[in-house]
Amino acid sequence: MWYELVLDVDSDNSFLVTAPDFPEVTSFGVNQPEACANGRAAIEEAIAARIADNDPVPVPLTKTKGKGHFVEVPGLVFLKSALYMICREEKISRAELARRLSWHREQVDRLFRLDHKSQLDQMEAAFKAIGEPLSFNIQMPEAA
Repeated sequence: MWYELVLDVDSDNSFLVTAPDFPEVTSFGVNQPEACANGRAAIEEAIAARIADNDPVPVPLTKTKGKGHFVEVPGLVFLKSALYMICREEKISRAELARRLSWHREQVDRLFRLDHKSQLDQMEAAFKAIGEPLSFNIQMPEAA
């Protein structure tokens, strides 16, 4: 759920942002928090473009490693990109997913658009249809 950012201090003391997993990502920020926020937005745009172009999306890290800057993608972006990556790997077309779900093609297309706020039940249905039911690993507090 994490992607690495590289922040380099520019000549005007702003930060140039790049992402090792996404060569197309270049952004900036006047300070580190802004640079990281802009970097995350640029990564989300890169993921959306790769999905639209049917290009591979890099697998995110599940833990940050060592020193550096890392940004966490929002949960829905993670789910949509994971659905895309699995479908691409398993060669499940959108038409096939629509058939498995008994949905119209446009409904399935929305599952892959990062700018569309798909509902959790829709995402669950899609993952079940490709044989990968969603599961969560949340540490619950003990009862008081």
